[in-house]
Amino acid sequence: MKFFLDTANLDEIKAGAALGMVDGVTTNPSLVAKEGKDFRTLVGQICEVISGPVSAEVVSTDCEGMLKEARELAKIAPNIVVKLPTIPEGVKALKILAGEGIRTNLTLIFQPLQALIVAKAGATMCSPFLGRLDDIGHDGMGLIDEIRTIYDNYGFATEVLAASLRHPLHVVQAAKAGADIGTMPYGVFSKLLDHPLTTIGLERFLSDWKKLKQ
Repeated sequence: MKFFLDTANLDEIKAGAALGMVDGVTTNPSLVAKEGKDFRTLVGQICEVISGPVSAEVVSTDCEGMLKEARELAKIAPNIVVKLPTIPEGVKALKILAGEGIRTNLTLIFQPLQALIVAKAGATMCSPFLGRLDDIGHDGMGLIDEIRTIYDNYGFATEVLAASLRHPLHVVQAAKAGADIGTMPYGVFSKLLDHPLTTIGLERFLSDWKKLKQ
């Protein structure tokens, strides 16, 4: 499973990239707004740090507006993937953009039929939001299982991007369910290597080595 960071913070992206574990980045208008920087400039800087896919989202809700924004976003860097909302106008824009060779990430997916439709229309990625489903008492991880089964049944090339991952266990579960990508905040990413026994074991090794050197 590929690891994406869900952030627009350059320091977090550089820190993740330094570990060699970050395969891409997902952003959205809310994340970019937190940084207080010009949108296009910031997205371009992210694309310079990360060579993998960088998702940048449109804010229009009509097909014509989405197409205009998407074409401008695609000019920023060759690794841009345009995020579109999974609504009828978004699917119309998706179909046209797919024909133009512009990669897309259909976001805010909460049910398998949405994932099936965007795959049929040619989406590069689909983003089911697991944590938000869990928040309302639904089985977010079960959605990944359903989408994976549908995509495998019909040989769709659309990648399943597990979004709204809230903790390391979510990452493990998404990987077991067959998600192609997991995107997560830096706070979750930074905990992936953590285990108390690893910390204790290292402390003991270093303590024993210090005794030997005395």
